[in-house]
Amino acid sequence: MSLPRADSADICLLLEGTFPYVSGGVSSWVNQIIRGFPEYTFACCFVGSRPEDYGDMKYELPDNVVHLEVHYLHNFQRGAQKRSLKGNRKAYADLRRFHEMVKDGIHSRERSELFSRIVTHLGEGEDYSEESFLHSRASWDYIAESYREFSRDPSFVDYFWTIRIMHSPIWVLNDIADNLLPAKMYHTISTGYAGFLGAMLKRRTGKPLLLSEHGIYTKERKIDLFQSEWISDNRGLVEKNNAEMAYFREKWVNFFTELGRECYQASDRIVALYERNRERQMEDGAPPERTLNIPNGIDLPRMQKVRAARGDNIPPVACLIGRVVPIKDVKTFLRAMRTLVNVLPDAEGWIAGPEDEDKEYAKECHGLVASLGLEKNVKFLGFQKIDELLPKVGVIVLSSISEALPLVLLEGFAAGVPAVSTDVGSCRQLIEGLGEADRAYGKAGEVVGIADPEALGNAVAALLKDKDAWHQAQQAGIRRVENLYTQEMMFGAYRDLYQSLVEDTDAASPQESNNRRREGRH
Repeated sequence: MSLPRADSADICLLLEGTFPYVSGGVSSWVNQIIRGFPEYTFACCFVGSRPEDYGDMKYELPDNVVHLEVHYLHNFQRGAQKRSLKGNRKAYADLRRFHEMVKDGIHSRERSELFSRIVTHLGEGEDYSEESFLHSRASWDYIAESYREFSRDPSFVDYFWTIRIMHSPIWVLNDIADNLLPAKMYHTISTGYAGFLGAMLKRRTGKPLLLSEHGIYTKERKIDLFQSEWISDNRGLVEKNNAEMAYFREKWVNFFTELGRECYQASDRIVALYERNRERQMEDGAPPERTLNIPNGIDLPRMQKVRAARGDNIPPVACLIGRVVPIKDVKTFLRAMRTLVNVLPDAEGWIAGPEDEDKEYAKECHGLVASLGLEKNVKFLGFQKIDELLPKVGVIVLSSISEALPLVLLEGFAAGVPAVSTDVGSCRQLIEGLGEADRAYGKAGEVVGIADPEALGNAVAALLKDKDAWHQAQQAGIRRVENLYTQEMMFGAYRDLYQSLVEDTDAASPQESNNRRREGRH
């Protein structure tokens, strides 16, 4: 299938491991945003790990997506072996100075100028070219000196290859930034590599950069850093003992933290889904005056139709809607089902989501069902159309160890389905309310601790057994979502952002934009 191509777009979305090749909450949100603004043309720049980690597109591209390009950061197929080079020692001295300032937490004009200088000299033939970093004597000496000064236990070989693997995507991003189509503004959906690409584009073009951070990238990386295949395939290089693994894990987290900090500094506006995440962004370096909260919103009329399709009875069905991956902690859901079935023998547990992202984990989940004796009670449904699924569900269950503001809870509430969730992200806020006025709507279900299957199963059982409690939770969820989490509210907030940022670009003369580009590259 050929990808749509265009010479320019109004808004360029920077998408790391999400729409249109991965299904789920963030991808659904991206699809929702694009379709909600037909007046703008969108370009989508997808960056992923390796080609083999993704299948076909999971979403049909909306008509206003005029351009899609796909890049892979960790395929390690970037040309033949290069000859050894001398390299620019002064350049690497500047790099050392920059890293020292990062390590010491120094934020200054000098640091900003150093970063700009480094970013603008990443290209071919430049001081920090990929060829120079991988094959120059100056780079080798810099890495060796850093190892002697900062490393603890790992061998130099392990350290050397980790540094190379960690930084190689930077030059992929540099190539993308050099060749990406012009846009009036850039909108990144995360920090990480996509966010760093946004920072590069901001510094080179002067065009506005908007960051919408659904989950805190560095926090999630701490959870699943070594579960990604692009890292685990290289674990043989570093997997000596737990101490060494901890060292490299810390190094990766610090690396992503710094990428995030540069994205925060470059972004004109920084959106969080709820207040605690906004606070976390500021703790991680986001300028407070640029931050704001815009909660997710759902298509209320659509979900009201789904609610109308429900029968009078409460289906004895607990449903986890999400990918079968460790961060969703499907195993805790399955163990909770054992508790639930002990109380309600006819209860069913449905897992509605794809199993292809982590096939080994999915296999383990199927095995756990058998070992718990739940073959008759648990169903793996794969991807499902939520409009058809929700009328058949009694309780939505989230057993995740990390979430932001999950759309599935909001859609469930609007469809008349209460929820039981672990105490992660904004889930307590969604279920119990935030502030006096919000809490007055009532509890839309229950919140339990992470990795506590007994508490999770008992909370689901309590709702399914008590019709009055279930109906009270149902009404609380409906009231909360109708008053606080509508699609119209979300679109209104983003329309204001898009209009203000695009207008800033339209107000700049072509000559001014050209000057910014020249200043960024030289």
